[in-house]
Amino acid sequence: MSETRPLNTTQVEQPGSLKSLFWAFTWLALQGFGGVVAVVQRELVEKKRWLTREQFIEDWAVAQVLPGPNVVNLSLMIGDRYFGWRGGLVALAGMLTFPLLIVLALAGLFAGVSDVPQVQGALRGMSAVAAGMIAATGLKMLPALKTNVLGTPWCWAVAALTFAAIAGLRLPLIWVLALFGGGSGLWAYRRLNAMHPPGSEP
Repeated sequence: MSETRPLNTTQVEQPGSLKSLFWAFTWLALQGFGGVVAVVQRELVEKKRWLTREQFIEDWAVAQVLPGPNVVNLSLMIGDRYFGWRGGLVALAGMLTFPLLIVLALAGLFAGVSDVPQVQGALRGMSAVAAGMIAATGLKMLPALKTNVLGTPWCWAVAALTFAAIAGLRLPLIWVLALFGGGSGLWAYRRLNAMHPPGSEP
């Protein structure tokens, strides 16, 4: 496994070929026990440098809003960015092919022991690890909020309100996204227009 290089948030590289794109997303998927979210930021931003931290947060926000699995959406977006529709399909194939084969094999094995209390307890223990990995990924993404056009206080406020709405009030995700995501997006659009009015020099 390659070592993590010092992170440069302004300079990005790109996959050299469709083959490297396929195997990169295959490796991502095979690491994603409990959720690929926990490893995708480290691999794509810190190791491969295909995205800056800020780009990752922007793309991840879009992937969250779109229907379907978040990481699958992200793989399609990144593949399309570098190789067009072929890249999107190759990244998708890398994300799904080997995990699908493994899940089918494990499903056949698990069917015979799914009612064993020890197995059920082991799976519950693994869920705690998955939750910790996702939380760690969220903490790694926080520094990028310093450059957000909305400002750090507003970003923290939205994050806290979103957490309260989902974890505390148990509101449907679609309403939380529409309210906080839509409101933040509209405010960011207005602030960017105020900073760079149409027709002004970039």
